[in-house]
Amino acid sequence: MIERATMSSSLAPAFLLSMPQLTDPNFNRTVVLLCKHNEEGAFGLVLNRPLVTSGRVVVNVEPPPASHAVRHGETISTERELQVWVGGPVEPQRSWMLVGEEGEGEDEETRGVRIADNLYLSTSPDLLRRLLEPDPPRRTRLVVGYSGWGPGQLEAELHASAWLLSDVDPDLIFNTPADQMWEAAIRRLGADPAALQMSRGVH
Repeated sequence: MIERATMSSSLAPAFLLSMPQLTDPNFNRTVVLLCKHNEEGAFGLVLNRPLVTSGRVVVNVEPPPASHAVRHGETISTERELQVWVGGPVEPQRSWMLVGEEGEGEDEETRGVRIADNLYLSTSPDLLRRLLEPDPPRRTRLVVGYSGWGPGQLEAELHASAWLLSDVDPDLIFNTPADQMWEAAIRRLGADPAALQMSRGVH
């Protein structure tokens, strides 16, 4: 069943699945992990925008916005080809790691903040160093930038039917090819992606 939001409490954690009327190119056919949502706004990460970098890469890891963690930015560089994921258009110079608990065997500090079952957001320097090695840990993604909404902005977009809401599924994140993730997430709701109707535009 497709769910549309009514605001009475936090919607996070959840998947946000973009609808055709969401015309912003940053979010066309995207699956967004909604990590935080309250009266001050929302914070999320696009999950299906991979980017392969080459040449020298400098990574600056900091806690996400509105985090209660101490900001201790860690900068590490690498010159090898690196798979990163674009979490959104806001602050692309910042990054963090999305960690699937299964198979990682990490302690709580390394895993980071729990987002959902078997899903964490980490800023661990040790994990970052391992991620930049030739044999990085499984089910761990380096994400740059994020998706942010001000107070009431996400609620307005939901009211305009710009997004569908779905429960979080770590397997969809780590086991589904990026170019198939949006359609797979829509089909999990019992809907046909080709049948989604476009209404008035949302920017």
